[in-house]
Amino acid sequence: MSTKKNRVAAIDVGTTKVCTIMADTVGNNSLRILGVGVVPSRGLQKGLVVNFEEAKQCIRESVKKAEQSASYKLESAYVGITGRHISSVNNRGVIAITRNDRMVHPSDLKRVLDVARSVQIPSEQELLHVIPRTYAVDGQEGVKNPVGMHGFRLDVETHIISAAVTSVKNLTKCIRGVGIEIDDLVLEPLASAEAVLTDEEKEKGVMIADIGGGTTDIAVFKDNSIYHTSVLPVAGYQLTHDISVGLNLSFDLAEQMKKKYGNVMPGDDGGSNDTTITTDGHSASYRDLSDIIRMRIEELLRLVVLELPQSDYPRLVPSGLVLTGGGANLPGIAELAADVTRLPVRIGVPYNLFGVADTLDDPAYATGVGLLLWKQRNEGSVQTWRPKSPVPSFVSRILKLFS
Repeated sequence: MSTKKNRVAAIDVGTTKVCTIMADTVGNNSLRILGVGVVPSRGLQKGLVVNFEEAKQCIRESVKKAEQSASYKLESAYVGITGRHISSVNNRGVIAITRNDRMVHPSDLKRVLDVARSVQIPSEQELLHVIPRTYAVDGQEGVKNPVGMHGFRLDVETHIISAAVTSVKNLTKCIRGVGIEIDDLVLEPLASAEAVLTDEEKEKGVMIADIGGGTTDIAVFKDNSIYHTSVLPVAGYQLTHDISVGLNLSFDLAEQMKKKYGNVMPGDDGGSNDTTITTDGHSASYRDLSDIIRMRIEELLRLVVLELPQSDYPRLVPSGLVLTGGGANLPGIAELAADVTRLPVRIGVPYNLFGVADTLDDPAYATGVGLLLWKQRNEGSVQTWRPKSPVPSFVSRILKLFS
């Protein structure tokens, strides 16, 4: 039986699609999907709103589809955010434990995170997340939860993520414009990681690359905490653009060719490299298409590796690279990635889903599913973005009743 307490919803506003998912939480690791609404995206480029009315309209359509499937009205949702405007930095906070018993209390965790978040960020940026990576009590490193421990000094190592104020305002205005409140804004690769990574991978060291339509979102985990995040403004859109130019096709036809015939390792599919392929009466060389795709994906994978914060990356991420997002559906991409990076590579697909979840069994929906899991796994331990709008006054609430 579904209750309001168990309900959670997510809106993934991407460059190629808007996906709304409504679900019930089942423990800490499972979801019962109640409604899904997916529509082609309009008014967005590389994770940024470029046409407010178009973006708002496709969000409205996506929400409506999900509501029809779930049979209840959506009131609030977790929303993913990405884009080249995202910045991240690691920072340390230190406080003294001044009580007579010298015991660390939950309030001390909040205090030390407040100190850590005081890092100087540009005026045009605002904080999204302050994520504790590890604590130290009186110099004892590697403490995951210091509450109840005794000591004179508490340190925290944090990962701080910020975003451009204007980009946040444009996205939140679109969501609120269709009558949906925002529970939290979550950096998309953090959400995707919740849906497709295992605890063992995050403990040993793993990198996730979410290849979307407009951006490739990257996150590195080590010792079961976030180590590094970044966003590359290169993804599926650029691949389709290259195919369009290289084969002299319209963008829409190039996208169709990519989805129907695209293969990163064409020699492995049993087909002939000199085959002529046809879509909507337009012909092209299969070899030419494959060469363009392979070159662009190779370039993207090399950029992904360059985002790793240290050169000895096999030691940093022994669990390897997990590819997810719609771009991970290209046949042969895992094999090519293993060749380029010399790391173990797998495709990340959301798991532990029940209900009307058939359509979500795909890397393209990792962010949407991960947004649903964010609250369960991070509530209370991570300082997150909060809406800046003031609480409506008593007078404005009364006026709204009569409007």
